[in-house]
Amino acid sequence: MSDRLATRTPTDPAASRHPVLRAAARLRLTTAYVLLLTVTASWLASQGHAERARFVRHNSSNVHHMEVGKWWTMFTSGLVVDGVPAWAGIAAVAVVLGLAEWRWGPARAGAVFVFGHLGATLLTEGAMWVMVTARIPGALSHARDVGISYGLVATGACLLALGPHPLRRYGLSALALALATAWALDQQLADAGHLAALGLGALASRTAWLRTRAPARAS
Repeated sequence: MSDRLATRTPTDPAASRHPVLRAAARLRLTTAYVLLLTVTASWLASQGHAERARFVRHNSSNVHHMEVGKWWTMFTSGLVVDGVPAWAGIAAVAVVLGLAEWRWGPARAGAVFVFGHLGATLLTEGAMWVMVTARIPGALSHARDVGISYGLVATGACLLALGPHPLRRYGLSALALALATAWALDQQLADAGHLAALGLGALASRTAWLRTRAPARAS
């Protein structure tokens, strides 16, 4: 009788937790970021149009904010889900960043996401600064530039580039074609940033730091 009871008693406390809780414990970075995005999105949804517009305006990583020293907007701009319904953007982060963290661990996954977000932001805003300085028509120093998409695209591109051969060949090409088509049709600042993020993600996949995968962690 005692042997039966012993076999039913879990030796590891983590083994008795709900699968969702176990996944959240393993994917700490993704869980924290998803919660942060959810809190921000919920707060914005409770505000009026003017307050939402003010928040986005003050957290856009544009040329004007770079010139006046508000470099922190490059990070706070990543707290806003823009261009798609909030739930869709948050779900995309959960899937893409979660898969990256599962494969590489939080340090590598977070580094790729931040590299894509900051790198694409600096490239697009640097190009916009040149246009503003050269007084090229259409250049805007106060352009709206917020969202999670740069980091998301870079992380997704990196995952595809490090995936099986068919995924690298067809998945990465399909993503590049979709982003290039969007840029050709809209020619918006974010569209150019997405292409830059794609290139940065593919570049990150070439590093030995990512190709040498972290040892698998216990569930």
